[in-house]
Amino acid sequence: MRFKDQVALITAAGAGIGKASAEIMAREGATVVALDVDKTRVDALRTASEAAGNPGKIIPREVDALNPEQAADTVAWTTQNCGRIDVLVNAVGGSTIIDNPNAATDELSLDDWQRLIAFNLDGTFLFTHAVIPVMKRQNAGRIVNLASIAGRGLSVNSSSAYAAAKGGIIALTKKLALELGPHNINVNAIAPSITLTERIRPHWERRTAESQAAEIARIPLGRVPEAIDQAKVICFLASSDADFVTGITIDVTGGL
Repeated sequence: MRFKDQVALITAAGAGIGKASAEIMAREGATVVALDVDKTRVDALRTASEAAGNPGKIIPREVDALNPEQAADTVAWTTQNCGRIDVLVNAVGGSTIIDNPNAATDELSLDDWQRLIAFNLDGTFLFTHAVIPVMKRQNAGRIVNLASIAGRGLSVNSSSAYAAAKGGIIALTKKLALELGPHNINVNAIAPSITLTERIRPHWERRTAESQAAEIARIPLGRVPEAIDQAKVICFLASSDADFVTGITIDVTGGL
């Protein structure tokens, strides 16, 4: 079990990629502090994990990852009650919090721009900022961030604000790796293509059959990924299998 006796803190763990990551880590022995703004979702995650007989455990907590006080308090609570933090997965983010996620730049309002930048960058900064002193004291830790192929300028289905935010995640990941490497802290990211999470699937299903087929035709592996496809790579980067990997962003796109 790759995460036996480890403590993982995962934001946006109630659904999507964060949830799938939490499920894998609990299955492989971790104590997962699962954070979400909707506590019923992480409560359900704990119930399902216990029913599955996972050797790890899920500790659900209702937290707004964009709230500075809640981020700091959550890290302090986790350290006090669990003893350490081995893994941080910053899974908060997305493009669909504005009315038109595909808006061209001249169609974006300043409010849309600022909301997308804050939603995709602030939580990652706040939890990373809070967890760094803990991991430095341990002289060990792993941080995995969620970027996007939009951050590489490769998405035709998202706005420039989202692209800028996820490009920021990629740059932040590289900078943190340089800062934290001397403290034995690895920092990496994944860059998913469109992934059929609970939030994205309704948008996908509203597309025409022709549009869906065209999207799939662009993917060499011939399918659109599920959350588990992304979570498997997150868990690789969070594990000892990636001991000598830091500062990289892995495109998890099926070859797109």
